[in-house]
Amino acid sequence: MVTNQLVKFSVKNLSGQEDETTSTLQLKVQNEKSSYLIHRALVKQLLEARQGSASTKTRSEVRGGGRKPWQQKGTGRARAGSNRSPLWKGGGVTFGPKQKKYKIKLNKKEWRLSLQTLLFNKKESIIVIKDLCKTFENVQKTKSFIEYLGNLSLSKVDYNKNKILVIVPYKPEGLIYATQNLKNVSVILANNLNIKSLLDSKNILMCIESLKIIEETYGKS
Repeated sequence: MVTNQLVKFSVKNLSGQEDETTSTLQLKVQNEKSSYLIHRALVKQLLEARQGSASTKTRSEVRGGGRKPWQQKGTGRARAGSNRSPLWKGGGVTFGPKQKKYKIKLNKKEWRLSLQTLLFNKKESIIVIKDLCKTFENVQKTKSFIEYLGNLSLSKVDYNKNKILVIVPYKPEGLIYATQNLKNVSVILANNLNIKSLLDSKNILMCIESLKIIEETYGKS
Protein backbone atom coordinates (compact mmCIF):
# COMPACT_ATOMS: atom_id res chain seq x y z
CA MET A 1 0.00 0.00 0.00
CA VAL A 2 1.39 3.38 -1.07
CA THR A 3 0.70 6.47 0.99
CA ASN A 4 1.70 10.13 0.68
CA GLN A 5 3.80 11.35 3.57
CA LEU A 6 4.73 14.95 4.32
CA VAL A 7 8.03 15.11 6.22
CA LYS A 8 8.90 18.33 8.04
CA PHE A 9 12.48 19.38 8.71
CA SER A 10 13.91 22.17 10.79
CA VAL A 11 16.42 24.23 8.81
CA LYS A 12 19.87 24.96 10.23
CA ASN A 13 22.56 27.35 9.09
CA LEU A 14 26.25 26.47 9.05
CA SER A 15 26.62 27.91 12.54
CA GLY A 16 24.29 25.19 13.84
CA GLN A 17 21.47 27.58 14.69
CA GLU A 18 17.94 26.65 13.70
CA ASP A 19 16.13 28.92 11.29
CA GLU A 20 12.65 30.16 12.08
CA THR A 21 11.19 28.54 9.00
CA THR A 22 10.73 24.83 8.38
CA SER A 23 11.02 22.88 5.13
CA THR A 24 8.90 19.99 3.91
CA LEU A 25 9.41 17.00 1.67
CA GLN A 26 6.49 15.21 0.01
CA LEU A 27 7.17 11.50 -0.41
CA LYS A 28 5.31 8.47 -1.66
CA VAL A 29 5.98 5.66 0.80
CA GLN A 30 5.21 1.96 0.63
CA ASN A 31 4.12 0.69 4.02
CA GLU A 32 3.95 -3.04 3.38
CA LYS A 33 7.02 -4.98 2.22
CA SER A 34 8.99 -1.75 1.88
CA SER A 35 12.23 -3.45 2.92
CA TYR A 36 11.71 -6.02 0.15
CA LEU A 37 11.38 -3.29 -2.49
CA ILE A 38 14.47 -1.47 -1.19
CA HIS A 39 16.37 -4.78 -1.24
CA ARG A 40 15.41 -5.39 -4.87
CA ALA A 41 16.59 -1.92 -5.84
CA LEU A 42 19.89 -2.44 -4.00
CA VAL A 43 20.49 -5.83 -5.63
CA LYS A 44 19.79 -4.27 -9.05
CA GLN A 45 22.28 -1.45 -8.44
CA LEU A 46 25.04 -3.74 -7.17
CA LEU A 47 24.56 -6.30 -9.93
CA GLU A 48 24.45 -3.80 -12.77
CA ALA A 49 27.62 -2.15 -11.45
CA ARG A 50 29.52 -5.26 -12.56
CA GLN A 51 31.44 -4.72 -15.79
CA GLY A 52 30.97 -8.25 -17.08
CA SER A 53 34.03 -7.76 -19.30
CA ALA A 54 35.89 -10.98 -18.37
CA SER A 55 36.37 -13.00 -21.53
CA THR A 56 38.45 -15.97 -22.68
CA LYS A 57 38.92 -17.54 -26.10
CA THR A 58 37.65 -20.98 -27.02
CA ARG A 59 39.78 -23.28 -29.20
CA SER A 60 37.95 -22.02 -32.29
CA GLU A 61 38.92 -18.41 -31.49
CA VAL A 62 42.62 -18.98 -30.80
CA ARG A 63 44.89 -18.02 -33.69
CA GLY A 64 46.80 -20.77 -35.53
CA GLY A 65 46.57 -24.51 -35.04
CA GLY A 66 45.63 -25.44 -38.57
CA ARG A 67 48.54 -27.88 -39.01
CA LYS A 68 48.91 -31.12 -37.09
CA PRO A 69 51.93 -30.56 -34.76
CA TRP A 70 53.50 -33.96 -35.49
CA GLN A 71 52.61 -37.23 -37.09
CA GLN A 72 50.11 -39.49 -35.39
CA LYS A 73 52.44 -42.41 -34.72
CA GLY A 74 56.12 -43.13 -34.29
CA THR A 75 57.26 -40.15 -32.21
CA GLY A 76 56.64 -41.62 -28.76
CA ARG A 77 54.64 -38.57 -27.80
CA ALA A 78 50.93 -38.29 -27.17
CA ARG A 79 48.63 -37.78 -30.12
CA ALA A 80 47.99 -34.12 -30.98
CA GLY A 81 45.82 -32.65 -33.68
CA SER A 82 46.13 -28.91 -32.97
CA ASN A 83 48.06 -26.54 -30.75
CA ARG A 84 44.77 -24.77 -30.03
CA SER A 85 43.73 -27.63 -27.77
CA PRO A 86 42.80 -26.64 -24.17
CA LEU A 87 45.50 -29.09 -23.05
CA TRP A 88 48.18 -26.91 -24.59
CA LYS A 89 49.70 -23.72 -23.19
CA GLY A 90 48.29 -20.86 -25.21
CA GLY A 91 45.38 -22.97 -26.37
CA GLY A 92 41.68 -22.35 -25.91
CA VAL A 93 39.92 -22.32 -22.54
CA THR A 94 37.23 -24.84 -21.69
CA PHE A 95 34.09 -23.35 -20.12
CA GLY A 96 35.83 -20.00 -19.56
CA PRO A 97 34.01 -16.74 -18.87
CA LYS A 98 32.57 -14.71 -21.73
CA GLN A 99 31.36 -11.11 -21.86
CA LYS A 100 28.00 -10.74 -20.15
CA LYS A 101 25.55 -7.98 -19.31
CA TYR A 102 24.08 -8.15 -15.82
CA LYS A 103 20.58 -6.77 -15.58
CA ILE A 104 17.55 -7.12 -13.31
CA LYS A 105 14.11 -5.88 -14.30
CA LEU A 106 12.74 -3.16 -12.01
CA ASN A 107 10.12 -0.67 -13.13
CA LYS A 108 10.94 3.03 -12.87
CA LYS A 109 7.95 3.56 -10.59
CA GLU A 110 9.18 0.82 -8.27
CA TRP A 111 12.68 2.30 -8.18
CA ARG A 112 11.40 5.80 -7.40
CA LEU A 113 9.10 4.35 -4.74
CA SER A 114 11.96 2.41 -3.11
CA LEU A 115 14.16 5.52 -3.01
CA GLN A 116 11.40 7.68 -1.50
CA THR A 117 10.61 4.98 1.05
CA LEU A 118 14.27 4.82 2.04
CA LEU A 119 14.42 8.61 2.43
CA PHE A 120 11.35 8.44 4.67
CA ASN A 121 12.90 5.67 6.77
CA LYS A 122 16.09 7.72 7.23
CA LYS A 123 14.35 11.03 7.96
CA GLU A 124 15.82 11.13 11.48
CA SER A 125 19.33 11.13 9.99
CA ILE A 126 18.69 14.05 7.63
CA ILE A 127 19.92 17.55 8.50
CA VAL A 128 18.65 20.31 6.21
CA ILE A 129 21.17 23.14 5.80
CA LYS A 130 20.81 26.64 4.47
CA ASP A 131 23.38 28.36 2.19
CA LEU A 132 25.77 25.38 2.01
CA CYS A 133 26.54 25.66 -1.70
CA LYS A 134 26.68 29.44 -1.62
CA THR A 135 29.23 29.37 1.21
CA PHE A 136 31.54 26.88 -0.52
CA GLU A 137 31.63 28.67 -3.85
CA ASN A 138 34.62 30.59 -2.53
CA VAL A 139 35.75 28.43 0.42
CA GLN A 140 37.93 25.40 -0.44
CA LYS A 141 39.37 24.39 2.92
CA THR A 142 38.75 21.02 4.52
CA LYS A 143 39.30 22.66 7.91
CA SER A 144 36.32 24.96 7.30
CA PHE A 145 34.08 22.04 6.37
CA ILE A 146 35.10 20.15 9.52
CA GLU A 147 34.29 23.22 11.62
CA TYR A 148 30.82 23.36 10.07
CA LEU A 149 30.32 19.66 10.86
CA GLY A 150 31.14 20.44 14.50
CA ASN A 151 28.56 23.25 14.48
CA LEU A 152 25.99 20.73 13.26
CA SER A 153 26.75 18.42 16.24
CA LEU A 154 28.73 15.95 14.11
CA SER A 155 31.86 14.95 16.01
CA LYS A 156 35.18 13.69 14.68
CA VAL A 157 33.95 10.13 15.18
CA ASP A 158 30.99 10.80 12.88
CA TYR A 159 33.10 11.60 9.83
CA ASN A 160 36.07 9.32 10.63
CA LYS A 161 34.16 6.10 11.28
CA ASN A 162 30.70 6.75 9.84
CA LYS A 163 29.77 7.86 6.34
CA ILE A 164 28.23 11.26 5.68
CA LEU A 165 26.30 11.97 2.48
CA VAL A 166 25.95 15.58 1.31
CA ILE A 167 23.04 16.11 -1.10
CA VAL A 168 23.37 19.30 -3.14
CA PRO A 169 21.49 20.89 -6.09
CA TYR A 170 24.82 21.49 -7.84
CA LYS A 171 28.46 20.84 -6.95
CA PRO A 172 30.43 23.98 -6.08
CA GLU A 173 34.13 23.61 -6.84
CA GLY A 174 35.02 24.69 -3.31
CA LEU A 175 32.87 21.96 -1.75
CA ILE A 176 34.53 19.30 -3.89
CA TYR A 177 38.00 20.43 -2.80
CA ALA A 178 36.91 20.74 0.85
CA THR A 179 35.58 17.17 1.05
CA GLN A 180 37.90 15.20 -1.25
CA ASN A 181 40.36 14.42 1.59
CA LEU A 182 37.59 13.12 3.87
CA LYS A 183 37.19 9.48 2.84
CA ASN A 184 33.83 9.04 4.59
CA VAL A 185 32.21 12.17 3.16
CA SER A 186 30.51 11.93 -0.24
CA VAL A 187 28.88 14.71 -2.25
CA ILE A 188 26.02 13.74 -4.58
CA LEU A 189 23.54 15.64 -6.73
CA ALA A 190 19.90 15.66 -5.64
CA ASN A 191 18.76 14.41 -9.06
CA ASN A 192 21.28 11.55 -9.02
CA LEU A 193 20.53 9.72 -5.78
CA ASN A 194 21.02 5.98 -5.42
CA ILE A 195 20.03 3.33 -2.92
CA LYS A 196 23.52 2.23 -1.85
CA SER A 197 24.75 5.74 -0.97
CA LEU A 198 21.68 6.38 1.17
CA LEU A 199 21.93 3.02 2.93
CA ASP A 200 25.64 3.38 3.67
CA SER A 201 25.31 6.86 5.18
CA LYS A 202 24.62 7.32 8.87
CA ASN A 203 24.16 11.10 8.53
CA ILE A 204 22.72 12.95 5.54
CA LEU A 205 23.32 16.66 5.01
CA MET A 206 20.86 18.16 2.56
CA CYS A 207 20.71 21.63 1.07
CA ILE A 208 17.31 23.24 1.37
CA GLU A 209 17.19 23.63 -2.44
CA SER A 210 17.63 19.87 -2.83
CA LEU A 211 14.22 19.14 -1.32
CA LYS A 212 12.33 20.60 -4.26
CA ILE A 213 14.58 18.81 -6.77
CA ILE A 214 13.94 15.47 -5.03
CA GLU A 215 10.19 16.00 -5.18
CA GLU A 216 10.30 16.93 -8.87
CA THR A 217 12.69 14.14 -9.86
CA TYR A 218 11.41 11.16 -7.87
CA GLY A 219 7.83 12.16 -7.11
CA LYS A 220 6.67 11.48 -10.67
CA SER A 221 3.75 9.12 -10.98
